[in-house]
Amino acid sequence: MSQPADLTRNQSLVLGVLKHAGAPKSAYDILDGLRGDGFRAPLQVYRALEKLMAFGLVHRLESLNAFVACSDPHDHAAHNHGVTAFAICEDCGSVTEFHDDTIEERLASWQKSKSFKPEKTTIEIRGHCRDCV
Repeated sequence: MSQPADLTRNQSLVLGVLKHAGAPKSAYDILDGLRGDGFRAPLQVYRALEKLMAFGLVHRLESLNAFVACSDPHDHAAHNHGVTAFAICEDCGSVTEFHDDTIEERLASWQKSKSFKPEKTTIEIRGHCRDCV
């Protein structure tokens, strides 16, 4: 997966935590993990997360108020993948990111028919993964 070469130290550290996490992390979980690297305030984490989300390298899971590294291997600078969907396991906390062109086309059709201009679309499906069923 490509990433912008101009990430700051803080952005790289936050992204590293999320890439190696086994589950979504809150900003405070990230802060706790980076205190040894000089992080002292939540604002440091939130600023890094904001930029990482703008680069398309990190996603916020609204229902969990937590963050995950993007798992879709694409050129983040050249490709904005409109609708992002996540399957979140209620038992083990695993998160699977996926994109579905049919869903995206149907949402785009509805948005056009209603003259609705979305700012962001995220779909979260909560349930149980195959390992936990």
